Amino acid sequence: MAEHRLKTPVTDADIDKLKIGDTIYLSGIVFTARDEAHMELIKDRGIEGFDMTGLGLYHCGPVMREEFGKWQVISAGPTTSFRMEALEPKFLELFPVKIIIGKGGMGDDTLEALVKHKAVYVSFTGGAGALAAKGLGKVIGVHYLEELGMPEAVWIFEAVDFGPLVVSMDHHGHSLYKRVNLKTEENLARLLVD
Repeated sequence: MAEHRLKTPVTDADIDKLKIGDTIYLSGIVFTARDEAHMELIKDRGIEGFDMTGLGLYHCGPVMREEFGKWQVISAGPTTSFRMEALEPKFLELFPVKIIIGKGGMGDDTLEALVKHKAVYVSFTGGAGALAAKGLGKVIGVHYLEELGMPEAVWIFEAVDFGPLVVSMDHHGHSLYKRVNLKTEENLARLLVD
């Protein structure tokens, strides 16, 4: 298992090197989108002037504070990613993000889309919202704030060494979640026989 320091825009060559179990620290542009934002972005075919090519997509509803006309992230723990399972394949078809960040894993449809569109799914530890906020860095934009509210808006950050992020589903079709589940089932079967 290797450690990688990546900067957006992440390239196909960067993605080729990543394998499940690897750790990433990501710098550059990372944006948030939960399920409602996914639906709006798909419906609107994106945000005018915002190119998502090679960026990090974070499944997160951050807690933000505005002071003197500037936004600051207070806490930014990951949202359960499976909420976006039905939307992620279409999202990846429309928008060439390279790193999807969340928690809890995603399903077979997303895994297939990661392979097809050369992207990875990485996990950030739940309950570490203050650490995530530190890594996300400066807010450089927000969209859909009035329409969707603070947690569902698309927040755009300039991240600095955001992580640690563990590659949980790679573009080679491997899933850490499937591997762990298989091992658990094998151990359970062994225990039931003994």
